Amino acid sequence: MSEAGNVKSGSFITLEGGEGTGKTTQIKAIVAKLKALQIDAIATREPGGSPGAETLREILLSGMLKHLGPKAEAILFSAARIDHLDVLIEPALAKGRWVVCDRFLDSTRAYQGSLGQLDQRFLTALERVTLGDLLPDLTLILDLPAEVGLARAKLRRGKHEAPDRFEQEGLGFHETLRMAYLAIADKEPQRCVVIDASGSVNDVTEAIWSAISDRLLPPLRLVAAAEKGAGHGA
Repeated sequence: MSEAGNVKSGSFITLEGGEGTGKTTQIKAIVAKLKALQIDAIATREPGGSPGAETLREILLSGMLKHLGPKAEAILFSAARIDHLDVLIEPALAKGRWVVCDRFLDSTRAYQGSLGQLDQRFLTALERVTLGDLLPDLTLILDLPAEVGLARAKLRRGKHEAPDRFEQEGLGFHETLRMAYLAIADKEPQRCVVIDASGSVNDVTEAIWSAISDRLLPPLRLVAAAEKGAGHGA
């Protein structure tokens, strides 16, 4: 990782969930709402988000490396994450920008950890090397029955686009994935909020924004109020 050293003044939000839960749509809404509050915010994704990571994304989602097993996949996802952190995420946070990311470490925990049955000690060591002490300030887990999410993902792809490496997996895979995400949220409630993604786009956006407001925006309001009060007293 870079020597930016995980020192940050911006906030880091990640969206997690299975296929078809609407993460991409909701990230656009989050960034738009933050910018309306004059908060400098950017959207990104994993795997990807930087040139090197985007190259690895194509390889990983193509399925050509599936035969190497979950441990190799976890290492390659982490390699992409290191480039993403060094090139985009850490520099943005250090400048005070908010970063909103479609998938992050919890996807590795769910896909390769729970589904791939990787030893937790291996994942913990990999996270330590990849992330240092950098964790998202807030993780929003979009929850949806697996069959609904897969139907949405199929509709989104259209007739002529092939499913990626993970969309090709069966319903049982995706049901287990959903349970893995819910288990992560249950284990880390201070970081994670589960969002019911079965409602309308607007309903989901409202639920997400409520979580962001409760968890991350009150400190900003207090700082702004303190600065305003100091200005009047000068």
